[in-house]
Amino acid sequence: MSWLARNWPHILDLVRQHLELAGVPLLAGLLLSVPLGWLANRSVAARGLLLSVSGVLYTIPSLALLVVLPAVIGTKILNPVNVMVALTVYTIALLVRSVTDALGSVPTHVVSAADAMGFRPLRRFLTVELPLAVPVVVAGLRVAAVSNISLVSVGALIGVGGLGELFTDGFQLQFLTPIVVGIVGSVLLALLADAVLLVAGRALTPWERGARRAG
Repeated sequence: MSWLARNWPHILDLVRQHLELAGVPLLAGLLLSVPLGWLANRSVAARGLLLSVSGVLYTIPSLALLVVLPAVIGTKILNPVNVMVALTVYTIALLVRSVTDALGSVPTHVVSAADAMGFRPLRRFLTVELPLAVPVVVAGLRVAAVSNISLVSVGALIGVGGLGELFTDGFQLQFLTPIVVGIVGSVLLALLADAVLLVAGRALTPWERGARRAG
C-alpha cells in the first residue's frame, strides 16, 4: 500500500496515457470502418476483398507490427504514434466486418420505404441504415475497445505502453506490486470502457428498449 500511495500520481498519468493510446485508435478506426463497411455492403467484390484483408491484418503479431511501423511511416521507435497506428489497424480489422454485417442486417423493406419516401442515398444511410445498425456496431466496438486496452500494454516493450510500463518495471525489479496494479488497472479500464459503450449504445437506440419491453 505504501508503494501505491507514493506512486499514485504516476499511476494516474499512466492511466491517462493508456486511455489515450487505446481511445484515439478506437475513434479513428470507427470513422474509417463505417465507409469501408458501407462499401463492402454495396459491392460483393469489395466485401470479399475488404473482409479478407481485414482478417489478414488482425493476424499480424502486435509486437512485430510495432517494430516494423517506424520504418514504414517514418517515426522513431519510441513515438506513441506507432502504437496508435497499430491499434487503428487492428480496430479497422475488427470493425469492418461488424459494420458490414450491421448494415447488411437492416431490413430490405425499411430501405425500400425510405427510397419510396424520396430519401437520397446519403440521407437514407445517415438517418435510416446507420441508426438501425448501431446495436451491431456497438457490439463490435466493445470488443475492439477491450482488445485495444489489452494491446496497449504490449507497447511497453518498446517504451510506450501506459499501464504496461508497470509490468516491465515490476519484472525488471522483481517486484510484484506494480505488476498486480498494472493488471488490475487494465482490467478495470476494460470493464469501464465496455460499460460506457453499452450505456452509449442503449442511449442511441431507445427503440430497442421499447422492443425489449414489448417482448
